[in-house]
Amino acid sequence: MKIPVFSSTIRRKEMDAVLSCMVSERIGPGELNVRLVQQIKEQFAVDGCAALRSPAIALKYALKAVDLPAESGVMISALAPAWQFYVIKELGFKPVVLDVAAETALVTVAAVEEGMKNGGRLLLLHETLGLVPDFAGLSALGIPIIEDISQNAGAVLGVKAGDSDEIVEQNAGTFGLYTILGLEEQDILTAGGGAALLAPKRREWIVLKKFIDEAPVTDILPDINSALASVQIKERSRNEQIRREMRELYIRSLMQGRHATFMNAADNATNVVYSFPVLLSSGLKDVKQYAARKEIDLENAFDNSVAAKYEEAVENCPVAKSLVLRTVLFPLYPRLGMATAAKIAKVLATLP
Repeated sequence: MKIPVFSSTIRRKEMDAVLSCMVSERIGPGELNVRLVQQIKEQFAVDGCAALRSPAIALKYALKAVDLPAESGVMISALAPAWQFYVIKELGFKPVVLDVAAETALVTVAAVEEGMKNGGRLLLLHETLGLVPDFAGLSALGIPIIEDISQNAGAVLGVKAGDSDEIVEQNAGTFGLYTILGLEEQDILTAGGGAALLAPKRREWIVLKKFIDEAPVTDILPDINSALASVQIKERSRNEQIRREMRELYIRSLMQGRHATFMNAADNATNVVYSFPVLLSSGLKDVKQYAARKEIDLENAFDNSVAAKYEEAVENCPVAKSLVLRTVLFPLYPRLGMATAAKIAKVLATLP
């Protein structure tokens, strides 16, 4: 049986929390949703939060709160999930798709500047594969930002404290006006579905809260999902430590071969570990066949991206189009265990 690329990290604690919710016979939005919201506020140091049923719904409320004029340009990465492109169009805005840097798979300051010339009024910043963007450079452009930390929850960046030279840590998810934290099956934290919408500062939360207070119950995350998400957040540090140990093992092995992985765009950044992307320098087919013989499954990293799903929208994104064809994900998650991770590391060192 092949080792799958993704597997949810659900232990007895998570199962017990969900079962307790089911036994209470209150599985819709309620007290556990409220608890989850408070937990996220404390974990990510934000002033406001709403737990909703999907990332798409979260984006809808974020764009309502920003109050962009109809048909405004919303800039997104060509490697962002394709649902973002769809929602932007559905809400009457114009997607402005940006190319990425080959070394980071992230949008650059130069790409955003070009996007602004092409009508971009807001940046929807997908922090792809757990990597940390150049927040300082992007913030200096003065463009409103909505972050998506679905693959990057827990990353931190060292920033200067005021006018002093002291460096303090700032969480990813606190650099924009609003932040989407996806809780879908393959996000870094999962509730089996859903999303949290964060407002880092009080002023933005006051605006967002008016919309959330009027939201139909069908937009609010049920307690059964909230129970699972709550335990996932409690276990976040433990799970991330395991992921880091595996990644270090993989990196050492990958360096022995001919392929590469990505790096942060920001200095003084500590990213989280989201799977293990490998940027191939040889044929994808040969690599997949080799891994399959070793009983390891691989996935194309960007199969569900804008670049993969909307080819007509990425004509001016040659780097992203290349990365779609050359980037694969190797299995990396806590349930693997270090023995299996060591087996995968040996394959990484000997890839054709």
